[in-house]
Amino acid sequence: MSTPLQESLTETKDLKRKTEIMAPAGDWASLRAAIQGGAGSVYFGIEQLNMRARASNNFTMDDLPEIAELARKENIRTYLTLNTVLYDHDLPLMKRIIDAVKEHGITAIIAADQAAILYAAKQGVEVHISTQANISNIEMVEFYSHFADVMVLARELSLGQMKKIVEGVKERHITGPSGKPVQIEVFAHGALCMAVSGKCYLSLHTYNSSANRGACKQNCRHAYRVTNDEGEELVVDNEYIMSPKDLCTIDFMDQLLDTGVEVLKIEGRGRSPEYVKTVTRCYREAAEAVAEGTFSKEKVVGWKKDLEEVYNRGFWDGYYLGRRLGEWSEVHGSAATKEKRFIGKVLHYYPKAEVAHVRIKAGGLSKDDKLLIIGNKTGVAEPTIHSIWMEDTPVESVEKGNDCTLKIDCVVDDGDKIYVWEDKQ
Repeated sequence: MSTPLQESLTETKDLKRKTEIMAPAGDWASLRAAIQGGAGSVYFGIEQLNMRARASNNFTMDDLPEIAELARKENIRTYLTLNTVLYDHDLPLMKRIIDAVKEHGITAIIAADQAAILYAAKQGVEVHISTQANISNIEMVEFYSHFADVMVLARELSLGQMKKIVEGVKERHITGPSGKPVQIEVFAHGALCMAVSGKCYLSLHTYNSSANRGACKQNCRHAYRVTNDEGEELVVDNEYIMSPKDLCTIDFMDQLLDTGVEVLKIEGRGRSPEYVKTVTRCYREAAEAVAEGTFSKEKVVGWKKDLEEVYNRGFWDGYYLGRRLGEWSEVHGSAATKEKRFIGKVLHYYPKAEVAHVRIKAGGLSKDDKLLIIGNKTGVAEPTIHSIWMEDTPVESVEKGNDCTLKIDCVVDDGDKIYVWEDKQ
């Protein structure tokens, strides 16, 4: 007979399988933060040839064995992004990356260029079709089903259009190379682009730096003035007219999952580990609440408050609810309600005593401060400070330039960075 704990764990695994929360991982800290948030899968890039080649730290080919081992240990899937436009000189590197994916047991690649899709298919490597392919109808799904088991829909579709595509997969019995019905994936949260599913040439024209090659300069995120031939200038509605607010679907998660989509993707490989952990947790909890029949407006209010604390450009529902026009950001950068302030680093952690020896390098630290401790092995820790000690004496605070020991309720690692997590001024 199974115990309540075993039943709970089994139920959680089933929910993860039914609605897969795919989280971004721009570095080791974010990868572990995604796991801490309850991700069912992570996606990441290595070296070049991915759409965040310059916007995040990325991993290297040498990291793949460790990533695969960690994923097996945590029972999550891993997807390597290989979704840029490819030129002839890119093909040897593309093939080496796919060969490494196969060798080390990474779950799949995410691709849009047919060269990568074809080579992966020949090597027996699972393929997910990227949003860069702009899949917008059932015929495209059937076409790509010869190569891929999972497909990301274009971000400009409505919920009704999504549902029709999912129903079409069932009606036509469209299966991927695995022989299983094709799974439909959609973006659920994060940055949106002014261009159709990310196909943008603005950065290329202005900086000779191609967005479609992972080198977007994001000049659309700035404020602009309209000037006529007579030199008269107009600031357009005081908005960043080419910079959309971030997509947020948590308000209507029940409607989104009612379409039958199975994978929810969180954008943000260039964003911070605390963003990854918070957003992943909120969407996992929301998807579980829908499955359990406990999804409510009250819970949405709590999730939205948490989402507003981390990086965002303001929120809107994208085009999913049938809107024709975008909502534009009113700020340059983040509208987050909280920010992290760097104060120091962990010199050494003593696990038996649950004490961290730390050095305060900036500002100061008080016992009542809320901390974020971030590191490659730690991910994102949010400890409570039980006590602060200096030279065997308990203190309430410590200033810049001093070493101290912190009695905390979580495990951290030598070299981790310490931040105070506080309301944004």
